[in-house]
Amino acid sequence: MMEGVGALVTVELPANSPVLDLPWVVTFGPLDDEGDWEPVVCGPYERAHAFGLAQAVVADADLMAVVEPILPALTPAAIRDEITAARRGPTETLEEEYAPMVGVPETYQVPDPEEVRAGIARVTARLTA
Repeated sequence: MMEGVGALVTVELPANSPVLDLPWVVTFGPLDDEGDWEPVVCGPYERAHAFGLAQAVVADADLMAVVEPILPALTPAAIRDEITAARRGPTETLEEEYAPMVGVPETYQVPDPEEVRAGIARVTARLTA
């Protein structure tokens, strides 16, 4: 039986976006509606590590990986604002700036476990600074 090829979905960001430096998570789930299992969320990672791991996992499997930044919300009000914005749906400005993108224009290397640990340490240091 031949394995399929999965999909990688992310947001397209401008090269100078501060969002690029945020921690990133990868959500792996079924590629179609026939999957009857709960998605698996992994991370936080540095952006390049998230993409490298996601690309390696979906390369030869019928899976979807959604790679996205973790947006820090420090208060209940900030979280409510994010929920309200999500319920409203994307605005024209957000659609232009954070347009969903299937696939990734560049190829990332699969990081080795030590690189991932070092990246997680850097993410943790940034979050606790």
